[in-house]
Amino acid sequence: MMAREPPPPGSFIVPDWHRCKESKEYFNKILHKKKRKNFGLLESPVMPPHAAVDTVHYKIFLSGKSGVGKTALAARLAGLNIPKMHHETTGIQTTVVYWPVKLRENGRVLFFRLQLWDCGENALRRFDHLLPSCKEQVDAVIFLFSFTDRTSFEDLSNQIPKWTEPSYGCLVKVVVGTKFDLFMHCDVPERDVRKFQETWRLPVHRSGGEVSDGLGDVAPILNCLAENLWHQDCVRAGAAGQHPQHDTVTLP
Repeated sequence: MMAREPPPPGSFIVPDWHRCKESKEYFNKILHKKKRKNFGLLESPVMPPHAAVDTVHYKIFLSGKSGVGKTALAARLAGLNIPKMHHETTGIQTTVVYWPVKLRENGRVLFFRLQLWDCGENALRRFDHLLPSCKEQVDAVIFLFSFTDRTSFEDLSNQIPKWTEPSYGCLVKVVVGTKFDLFMHCDVPERDVRKFQETWRLPVHRSGGEVSDGLGDVAPILNCLAENLWHQDCVRAGAAGQHPQHDTVTLP
């Protein structure tokens, strides 16, 4: 079970800030012609000198059965084209997502750089070195299940305890149910999702359907990750008597 309750939404960051007029200057740096920019490993948004912004870096592992939609979720969160056909990820695939956030406490704006790590289930079984690489210095885990695959939902109770061992510390844990739009083939009723949330005390998000050109379809998941990651840093910094500083870099 969770050692620490996640913060209520909106406790640490301004919710729906992407809808506010003042946020446009920042969100425009991750957009191009109203679509998301694709950032490589060494690229970052460039802000004007009068609006220099600190960037905090985090590593996030995507956990779930083969075919559950890990690669598709990474593409959705990054604003990339979602694959039409399922192909097993042959090794480790990383995707960089930038997301600006305004802190509630002091109005400070931060860019969250989320590096999503996706590894195929078969590759993890075949190559012993892949999973340790994914787990090294990881800050959060997104557990995925598919609303069209009952076994993927039931497998969550096997996956989550593996990431609650003391050696991992207090990792941020978020659950995402994919293929939510395929309600005609739904194999996981809402009552079971509610029971899961009551048992595990983890936020559960739903994902599916076409990706819009806007930010609204990914904002709930990215804001949840940002808020929980910042809360985790605040708890760690408080225990050490410091201010949270997680690989902070100032954008030019």
